[in-house]
Amino acid sequence: MRKHEQSTRRRFLSLAGSATVVGSIQLVCLRAADATPATLASSIRNVVGPAPVRTGKISLEVPPLVENGNTVPMTVSVTSPMTSDDYVKSIHVFNEKNPQPNVANFYLSPQAGRAQVSTRIRLADSQKIVAIARLSDGSFWSTSVDVVVTLAACTDEVI
Repeated sequence: MRKHEQSTRRRFLSLAGSATVVGSIQLVCLRAADATPATLASSIRNVVGPAPVRTGKISLEVPPLVENGNTVPMTVSVTSPMTSDDYVKSIHVFNEKNPQPNVANFYLSPQAGRAQVSTRIRLADSQKIVAIARLSDGSFWSTSVDVVVTLAACTDEVI
């Protein structure tokens, strides 16, 4: 009989302790810092410096309307012969509403054969995506696409 009382007391103490711990945990939602078009422009300037950025030679394929922003397929390709004298050195992808706008950097060489990369990115909201390519002659080329996200990716984390 005494053993039964001890197990009941232990069970009561463990439940009371668990309830105290659960009751003292606070839920904290972390939100991403607000990104602005100025942070996008600043991030692009960090990559290209004072060089002019021209439009053309680069293609950015992203669905214009996505239902779920958690995994958005993206392909960037650049028109280039990819020879040792004329090739794409790097491709940079930026998005407008990310606290860290420079979301992807790809470095290529003539051995790549063609200047094309495919990946998936996460978009928390409808926004503009910018792709910039740096060619071996030092020139920069860009294009941008506006993407509408109907169901935003979850950006809140619970700690």
